[in-house]
Amino acid sequence: MQIKILGSGCANCKKLEANAKEAVKELGVEAEVIKVEDFKEIMKYGVMRTPAIVINEKVKMFGKVCTVEEIKSYIKDEM
Repeated sequence: MQIKILGSGCANCKKLEANAKEAVKELGVEAEVIKVEDFKEIMKYGVMRTPAIVINEKVKMFGKVCTVEEIKSYIKDEM
């Protein structure tokens, strides 16, 4: 499983990345968490507001920081 955090590197982006890593840890799943800061790459996903989370190339949320529980739900949807 691949989880991408899209954003400029702001505090909210870092918090979303930390929450994603915690969700992966709590679920005990194998997942690669990747930070994407290149705006050209971010635009490929059609995301207009960051931070955003993409799981297995599907945009799950953008424009807010998801909780660990929300991310765990997104991960389960992709399993």
